[in-house]
Amino acid sequence: MTSTKDASLTVEFRSLHDSGCFVLPNPWDIGTAVYLEQLGFKALATTSAGFGFSRGKPDGGVPRDEMLQHIREIVNATTLPVNADFHAGYGDDPEDVGSNVQLCLETGVAGLSIEDSTGRSDRPLFEKKLAVERIRAARMTIDASRSGVILTGRCEAWLVGDSYPLRTALDRLTAYAEAGADCLYAPGVSDPDEISQIVKTVASKPLNILVSGFNHQLTTSQLADLGVRRISVGSGLALAAWGDFFRAAKEIQTNNTFSLRADSVPFAELNQLVRQQ
Repeated sequence: MTSTKDASLTVEFRSLHDSGCFVLPNPWDIGTAVYLEQLGFKALATTSAGFGFSRGKPDGGVPRDEMLQHIREIVNATTLPVNADFHAGYGDDPEDVGSNVQLCLETGVAGLSIEDSTGRSDRPLFEKKLAVERIRAARMTIDASRSGVILTGRCEAWLVGDSYPLRTALDRLTAYAEAGADCLYAPGVSDPDEISQIVKTVASKPLNILVSGFNHQLTTSQLADLGVRRISVGSGLALAAWGDFFRAAKEIQTNNTFSLRADSVPFAELNQLVRQQ
């Protein structure tokens, strides 16, 4: 049996999806995970892009074993449930996805996501039948572990520039739910009417919405009113941090001045935060 570091965390994470709407913020390292827990969030999720940037690699450029180590670090850094951004399962074939999901379960996560993006420009999404089989393989691995880990099925139609993203997402998310996904996710959808359509179509399963450069004008309460159960920010927090870093570094190089952002976090405050760990 594979379980999280504390089996109660899986139960806790699952219960968050039962009703209402919660925000699942995305730290990219141990320090940011520690702070997000201190702020009072109820669960965390890794961000493959945010972590990749911190390693000088593009989104999708972190190999499986390095990503597994990162996920384990985030799990061990917090007492909260952690959902793993596990890309496309680091394999094309369902068998490989199942084997890699097993490795991910061993990090102690309370949830993980599998997406249908191939990473190839000529065929950006896995063929539907194969995509469904990949979700089913992940489901079988989780069921065999008896861990209760939440499986999120992701349709990347908006992110890969699909010609008819809503139609594709509705079709695929329905199939992923039938294949055993506990939660459904179509990152990139931003129109309230389209979000509402997805919620109604997959009404039996909770829907995760990404708010990171897309539907930033929608608030938590507005998304909750649409029926959304879970909100992620993806790489949004990492991009915000990089934005301040870019501006401060460019100021030094271009203006030869060193204001270093007057609204930056006081050294003592941040030092005290990590000292408590």
